[in-house]
Amino acid sequence: MKKPLVIFGLGEIAQLAHYYFSTDSNYEVVAFTVDAAYITATEFCGLPAVPFEELANLYSTDTHEIFVALSYSKLNQLRKEKFLAAKALGYRIASYVSSRATVLNDGRIGDNCFILEDNTIQPFVTIGNNVTLWSGNHIGHHSIIHDHCFIASHVVISGGVDLGESCFIGVNATLRDHIRVGEKCVVGASVLLLADAEPEGVYIGIATERSKVPSTKLRKI
Repeated sequence: MKKPLVIFGLGEIAQLAHYYFSTDSNYEVVAFTVDAAYITATEFCGLPAVPFEELANLYSTDTHEIFVALSYSKLNQLRKEKFLAAKALGYRIASYVSSRATVLNDGRIGDNCFILEDNTIQPFVTIGNNVTLWSGNHIGHHSIIHDHCFIASHVVISGGVDLGESCFIGVNATLRDHIRVGEKCVVGASVLLLADAEPEGVYIGIATERSKVPSTKLRKI
């Protein structure tokens, strides 16, 4: 029998969480919830959408689990806040780990993690609570991903990296081995990080500029 699950969120990530939990887990999504001020409809994905303030009265903490499906907004702090609020109510917090991910770290994965397809998590990796690993990342051996991080797609985190709490790592970024990244760092798309990063650092790659030659002048295309 599948376990009943409530998803916190009414946006795209909540819709994706509904898809993944419904098609590739032992959970059955039974409702959605957000703070009452953000309720704009009584249904989402064909299921009830209820105020978070009333959740415990409608869906018992004894029988239901919850998953907080929010993005990296405010450097993951909003997701952290709602994760802690759900725990304070007494709910067990679900994680989703894709059956199409390669997970070799003996299950050292915390609560409210969202680990999508094609991730490779090598041996001796530790992943904290409330961590999102979008699709196609490599998390190298002996690395530690601390709580509340969001790692976008096709990121390479080499062996022995210590990634601090509440970091955001953008698409196609690469972190060399055995470096420490302080909490609340933002590492942008395609950045190559070769040394330790102090907390609250921002690392932005160089965007490709448009050529002065228009596409209609290219002879080989």
